[in-house]
Amino acid sequence: MRTLGGSGVPVSELAFGGAVIGNLFTEVSDEQAHEAVAAAWERGIRYFDTAPHYGLGLSEQRLGEALKAYQRSEFTISTKVGRRLEPTGDSGDDLAHGFAVPATRRRVWDFSADGVRRTLEASLERLGLDRVDVVYLHDPDDHAEQAFHEGYPALEKLRSEGVVGAIGAGMNQAGMLTRFVRETDVDVVLCAGRYTLLDQSALTELLPAAVERGVSVVIGGAFNSGLLADPRPGATYDYARVPGDLLDRALRMKETAERHGIGLRAAALSYCASHPAVASVLVGARSAAEVRDAADQFATPVPPAFWQELRDTGLLTTEEPS
Repeated sequence: MRTLGGSGVPVSELAFGGAVIGNLFTEVSDEQAHEAVAAAWERGIRYFDTAPHYGLGLSEQRLGEALKAYQRSEFTISTKVGRRLEPTGDSGDDLAHGFAVPATRRRVWDFSADGVRRTLEASLERLGLDRVDVVYLHDPDDHAEQAFHEGYPALEKLRSEGVVGAIGAGMNQAGMLTRFVRETDVDVVLCAGRYTLLDQSALTELLPAAVERGVSVVIGGAFNSGLLADPRPGATYDYARVPGDLLDRALRMKETAERHGIGLRAAALSYCASHPAVASVLVGARSAAEVRDAADQFATPVPPAFWQELRDTGLLTTEEPS
């Protein structure tokens, strides 16, 4: 277990990412979702992350139901604000946003103070909880002014009131997260896809700034949305079809890993956890088997010779991990 910044909020080094049980790309049954959460618990995972965006609230509902089986004091849960959900009465689907759910609600960008509180209240209702431990501003890329001047102060107030234990921002980029680390008093930032075997852009400024400021980093997107889990033609990279050059690089990494007696998934997770700023690595899973595999891969020691061969062949250009 680690703690997030100076908040005292504990997280397990491996965390459960809830996007997939919100029917990311394809449907997952309630039973499968509950089994995945139960498997995570069995393997020692105690940090669970979700958001209203994930399946238009379905992820929060399923996660809340599954976690009722456990003592509230024994797990940490985070959700996000910035997208309010409003009813639509629509009978279509939400696949345009990546989720195989009915489009009975629509997302409304809202980083206002009122929006933050309303969104959090709705999340608590879906989760069936009276509090969450961590709240992130979710993807404020195109809403920086409101996020910094309205949304962030609202989170800071919630933290000072004891409503939440830790606050931060979660994004698929490193630049604005670095600004949050340097210009605010966040406890944690969630960086997805920018510190992986294929993309180390968070290493330039974000991770060093986090170490300097005592801010924790949670890493999501360890597999870059699928490519590093199973590199093959047709795999996805950052939620789109993988470019040929990146597929070739991932396949070469996989071959190298296998020569050293490990799987590429183990290497990918180990890399994400290697930096001293990183408190936890989020992995999404749609089944108990996927959770158990992730836990096994995370626990697999990666030989130093593997990292050195990646550097020698130009497949990795960083000194991390040693």
